[in-house]
Amino acid sequence: MHIDRHFTFSLSTSLILALLVLGCVQQKRPIGVEESANLVNPKDWPGIKSLPLDPAIEAQIDDLLPKLTLEQKVGQVIQADNGSVTPEEVKQYRLGSVLSGGNSAPGPFPYAATETWLAMADKYYNASIDEEGVEVAIPCIWGIDAVHGHANLIGAIVFPHNIGLGAMNNPDLMEQIASVTAHELTVSGHDWTFAPTLAVPQDVRWGRSYEGFSEDPKIVQSYGDRIVYGLQGRFGEADFMGAGRVISSAKHFLADGATEKGVDQGDALISETELRNVHAAGYYSAIPAGVQTVMASFSSWQGRKLHGDKELLTDVLKGQLGFNGFVVGDWNGHGQVPGCTNTDCPQSLNAGLDMYMAPDSWKGLYKSTLKHVKSGTIPMSRLEDAVRRILRVKIASGIFTKGAPSTRKNAGDESLLGLPENRAIARQAVRESMVLLKNNGGILPIDASQTILVIGDGAESISKACGGWTLSWQGTGHTNDKFPNGESILDGIKEAVGAAGGKVIYSANGDAGVAADVVIAVYGEDPYAEFQGDREDLDFVANGFDVGNLAKFQSKGTPIVSVFLSGRPLWCNPEINRSDAFIAAWLPGTEGGGISDLLFQRDPSFDFTGRLSFSWPASAFVSKDAEPLFKLGYGLSYDSDVTVDPLPENSGLENSEVVSTGAFFSKGAPVAPWGLWLSSGDLVKQIASFPTSVGGLIISKTDHTAQEDALRIKWTKSDRDQMRISAASPSDMSRQANGAMELTFSAKSFKADDAVVRIGMCGPNSSCDQTLSIGIAADNWQEYRISLSCFDNLGVDMAKVSSALMITAGEGVDIGLSNIRLESDIDAKPGCDGK
Repeated sequence: MHIDRHFTFSLSTSLILALLVLGCVQQKRPIGVEESANLVNPKDWPGIKSLPLDPAIEAQIDDLLPKLTLEQKVGQVIQADNGSVTPEEVKQYRLGSVLSGGNSAPGPFPYAATETWLAMADKYYNASIDEEGVEVAIPCIWGIDAVHGHANLIGAIVFPHNIGLGAMNNPDLMEQIASVTAHELTVSGHDWTFAPTLAVPQDVRWGRSYEGFSEDPKIVQSYGDRIVYGLQGRFGEADFMGAGRVISSAKHFLADGATEKGVDQGDALISETELRNVHAAGYYSAIPAGVQTVMASFSSWQGRKLHGDKELLTDVLKGQLGFNGFVVGDWNGHGQVPGCTNTDCPQSLNAGLDMYMAPDSWKGLYKSTLKHVKSGTIPMSRLEDAVRRILRVKIASGIFTKGAPSTRKNAGDESLLGLPENRAIARQAVRESMVLLKNNGGILPIDASQTILVIGDGAESISKACGGWTLSWQGTGHTNDKFPNGESILDGIKEAVGAAGGKVIYSANGDAGVAADVVIAVYGEDPYAEFQGDREDLDFVANGFDVGNLAKFQSKGTPIVSVFLSGRPLWCNPEINRSDAFIAAWLPGTEGGGISDLLFQRDPSFDFTGRLSFSWPASAFVSKDAEPLFKLGYGLSYDSDVTVDPLPENSGLENSEVVSTGAFFSKGAPVAPWGLWLSSGDLVKQIASFPTSVGGLIISKTDHTAQEDALRIKWTKSDRDQMRISAASPSDMSRQANGAMELTFSAKSFKADDAVVRIGMCGPNSSCDQTLSIGIAADNWQEYRISLSCFDNLGVDMAKVSSALMITAGEGVDIGLSNIRLESDIDAKPGCDGK
């Protein structure tokens, strides 16, 4: 069956969409014609009739376009980050949009309170509508990643991440969650959220797996339209884009969840059939629901960067799928298109991108895009089509008539954040998202009148329960006072046990000497986001939680219930074996009480209804042909008559080809067991968050090849201040020093002149004064290599290296540093000058 693009959705939409996912909607090719590995066949994709255009809106666009100068039109296709653009520049360049990245907020922190957000929203809006020097001014729109609630706003509700909501499998509740998110976005004056994520992750080594609802396209598709309805209202009804609604953005088009080995921003080497039937599934419901924007993916399909793929962005998305909103890029994603840079990429606009996301590169991109339009490299017709689409969305959103953000409904009223009825929705989502993997002996539900010992750092930390994209991009290091409308898992347990007359003892490290009737262990992954969460394997790393304590309690016969916090299924057979009950709680957010609701069955109607939306691995080593431990759809209830027998504890890594990569600092973070340390005289501290300083040394994050993947190091005083990459236990690098290995890194000087730094390696309790002077070039990032034999020749004991890199410099030196690692000597010529 083939659905023509002029087909009217008069039949049951759910039936049609189900057929699309099953792959029934395709056009047969002539006999002998094979599907090309890298050629798109748009007519094989389902034809979706475009939503009707509003004649009044189109007439308004027809009136506006001739009044806009060329410079204004170019400005409309540029989006800048609020950390890199002022309101005055928004006016000067007539920019179409401002975004706040995961670490961008007005003020000194990556998050802000309502008043601060709203004041900046007014400044950007008022600057954009100032008509000085132009015939007509176009309001800008402000976007943000509110991907599990408005999580960069103090006091907002943080919902479970999508992986949990997929296990919930409740489209009605999903729409309510989206509606609450939109409501809280309007309190801070935001116009637009970059959601929903419609990825269908197939390899959970991907650091963004938790942003996907399921590996099953049917679940993703069932949510696509409902999230759009919750955020925007229903197209064609009076509530559409009304008060309390925001613009939505389906992302990331396309196949961001299909990359090889789960590498973020990688390449999806899949057939067009799989691309169409699996990874486009969510768009088949989101587009007919009226999603106003679609975000292009960082990733590639068959080697083709999506930001430059005209066949997919224009021929398929805007043509066959009938999308008539606008396509926005991802964070400098256009710069990854062959032949492009962050500041120069006509290819993307010509391919069908309508708005560049150019957070810090916007000014250079504006200038080059203007030049390309004047030269004809970008046809005027393509620019005007992009601007028309942007204006269509802006007018439909009501931005021309709503007035300044502070004058709109809900604006600035902090009492509207964390409303009891909205927190109840989040708490229900927590209950419905948890998956009970094991309940041997019917240990659950627990009698709350007993003495309960709670262990594990996940119990007390709301930040850990929320995961990445919470208050900051990576979501790490935030204290509970930053969640004034939240409740930790521990507090939820205390409330339930206290109400039943029981007793709670909390020991984060798990003191095995404490007597208790039941142990509840709350532990799991620490927060991460995007590529910083990419993994080589699926082995659970305990992150400071001593799993051996579970065995101690088990040996005493004390029942153990594990509440496992994670952004993906992980191989944790030892932990499951040492638990009588094991719950996959995912990343539940700020309503920790939802966990206690099911631990103790606080209402007779409560039960475990969550079912795995991703299969659970039987091995830490990833193999496409491997049978899962727990299959997609698995999950127990209280009365399930299932006993999980002891599981094998061979991770599967012993026989794999996964080996140490010799990485010390990668993708913006130190690689375990290495950590970042600062020292100034007798002052020594480990870096836990950014920016930070000690003595006269200031450390912050900067961009190299991706967002915040590099360190920026500035010396403001004497050269006694050091930064080190160190580990608690020394490593034997004598073999590497004798085997033509090099300490390799990328660096640049942020000053106009080259910089000189001193670099060393050293052992425990060393001042690290055996160093080499390395010149760091200005302006451009370059790779530097130092043979390990150079440090050996300086007298460093390479058998006991506890600091893989020490760097120091004189006053005024300001450099970037990234991707610090060991690599083989590429020319077999040892060098000690970094060249």
